[in-house]
Amino acid sequence: MPSFDIVSKTDLQEVDNAIANIMREVDTRFDFKGAKCSVTRTENELLILADDDPKLKQLHELLKIHATRRKLVPGAFEFGKIEKAAGDSVRQTVTIKQGIDKELAKQIVKAIKDSKLKVQAAIQGDELRVSGKKIDDLQSVIALVKELKIEQPLQYVNQRE
Repeated sequence: MPSFDIVSKTDLQEVDNAIANIMREVDTRFDFKGAKCSVTRTENELLILADDDPKLKQLHELLKIHATRRKLVPGAFEFGKIEKAAGDSVRQTVTIKQGIDKELAKQIVKAIKDSKLKVQAAIQGDELRVSGKKIDDLQSVIALVKELKIEQPLQYVNQRE
């Protein structure tokens, strides 16, 4: 029976490349001269340190721009609360989304079942497996999920006949 998986994975090597490009640009930009701004990654989290709120906003824009250049979807980043650090400086934790959380998985499964297509969708950990008798039905499911306008990047992998 034909099937495929719906997953959400972010390439951490591309995230590292985007961070390196951001830091290179921060070092050369005039408006960041003398500023103590940085972006660092630990596992699935980014830590953004900036001198003040305007510089933090500029670092957000740089992150979105450089992520897009590296073919990463900005929706893969979940910005946390802005915290005060030493002096006037601020810090923010950004979570890199990996995998499909339960709420989003339930939303996708419900949309697939409501479409009345003859397929089965099953949640398997942090991914979804969709199987059906016809490949055309599976392709219709992919089109349906793309129409849901989900911010988190989704990939359709392991297509089997």
